[in-house]
Amino acid sequence: MITLSKKLLRAIGRTNAKYSLIKDGDKVLLGLSGGADSFVLAHVLSHMSRVAPFDFKFKAVAISYGMGENYELLSKHCQEHEIDFEVHKTNISTLLKKYLRDNSSICSFCSRLRRGALYSYALDNGYNKLALGHHLDDAVESFFMNFSYNGALRSMPPIYRAKNGLEVIRPMIMVRQRQIQDQVKSASLPIIEDTTCPAEGIEIKAPRARMEAKELLRQMEQENNDLYISLRRAFENINLSSFFDKKYLDS
Repeated sequence: MITLSKKLLRAIGRTNAKYSLIKDGDKVLLGLSGGADSFVLAHVLSHMSRVAPFDFKFKAVAISYGMGENYELLSKHCQEHEIDFEVHKTNISTLLKKYLRDNSSICSFCSRLRRGALYSYALDNGYNKLALGHHLDDAVESFFMNFSYNGALRSMPPIYRAKNGLEVIRPMIMVRQRQIQDQVKSASLPIIEDTTCPAEGIEIKAPRARMEAKELLRQMEQENNDLYISLRRAFENINLSSFFDKKYLDS
């Protein structure tokens, strides 16, 4: 059993309590890529299932893209730590090569296909919630990308209901990425994500918008150490009537 950071657990616990992410009787499916974020969340959910004052079940599922990926190390780790785990096979790799349009982001397209596979698995197997490993850095980067390139003020909510009725939750949305990376190092988690990327062998362009957002935020945080603290508070303090959208203007 790995030792989880108390600060990390407190942040996730507060988020769960504030937004009622996981409740008694829930069946939670976790998309486990083998990367740092989802790997840490798997252990957090395993810990919560043992100590929380309510009962819920969760399962970790890795999406196989049809590339002959080797999930043996991931499967062995989950078995050792008593995490219910399964590999769900798909043909996403074939779909990417067939339908990806020129100048499109392979990361965005792949993400949609992977999310669709997780939705289908969850609904077919009686899960009412899908847990994703997004963190505060993801939410902030998404916000900056949306207003810079898409002309929209949009980020990542802690919880939302998909059109298919499934609730999507982000238990780590108030956690910084560096906290997750520190947890990976301290627990020596066997990260495998880079070896299972479906973009392997496909000529792609780097995701410029996200890289630019990361660099801008890095520079801004150098000037203001409390940048992410302020942004997190701002995401919880939205004054809709102060913008130009006619729907929200004071009558």
